[in-house]
Amino acid sequence: MRNPCVAHRGWSSRAPENTMAAIRLAIADPDVEWIEIDVHLSKDHIPVVIHDYTLRRTTNGRGDVKSLTADELTSLDAGHWYSQKYQGEPVPTLEQVLREAVGRCKLNIELKTDGIRYPMIEQKVLGCIQAYRAEKEVVITSFHEGTLFRMRKLSSQIRTGLIIDGWRNTLPKELKELGSDFLSIGYSRLNKERVALLKNAGIQVMAWTVNEKRAIRKIAALDPDIMICTNYPERWHELRLQSVIS
Repeated sequence: MRNPCVAHRGWSSRAPENTMAAIRLAIADPDVEWIEIDVHLSKDHIPVVIHDYTLRRTTNGRGDVKSLTADELTSLDAGHWYSQKYQGEPVPTLEQVLREAVGRCKLNIELKTDGIRYPMIEQKVLGCIQAYRAEKEVVITSFHEGTLFRMRKLSSQIRTGLIIDGWRNTLPKELKELGSDFLSIGYSRLNKERVALLKNAGIQVMAWTVNEKRAIRKIAALDPDIMICTNYPERWHELRLQSVIS
């Protein structure tokens, strides 16, 4: 099994998701090629790394991410919900992640917008990426096609990819029209025919979120180039080692 591993929200089985603790664990593993993170904008338009639109689930804050400044967000505790060990782990900024990841691990940066929230998110995220000269080390993904279209207009150097939990045979054509060569798709939607269709169109496929060993094996058997996005890189490691031994 040689499928690339993508650490979902960092190594989120071993540290709180989307924190520098989880991201550093993934960066430290030379076999983990990619990290997937989620980005919102703070009240003062700074890209910050957190999954939900609201703060309640993963921090000690309340309300919407967009209602707090970056300084206020980075002062929240985003680790205590996971375990006492990570109490005080802050919400990171995208800049902090780039500073540590560039040159060491590639980033799949999901923009958490529906086209109405965060109307400047593409420009702000692109500015961070350009500041670290990381254009070739990232892919920008989103459920919202307009967001991908705007990012491509801003920069021809940035790769973009659609996120979807479904299937339609027109996906290769749609991605081509968006200028995208990457598809992030719910793993249960994949089969050999669909993977072949995408691969023949030059589209890189990332399957999410593949956590159970049986599912990892199933996806890996479809094609060795499918990227496996998982909360459990340790399980990917174990199966990879087994395939080498066998």
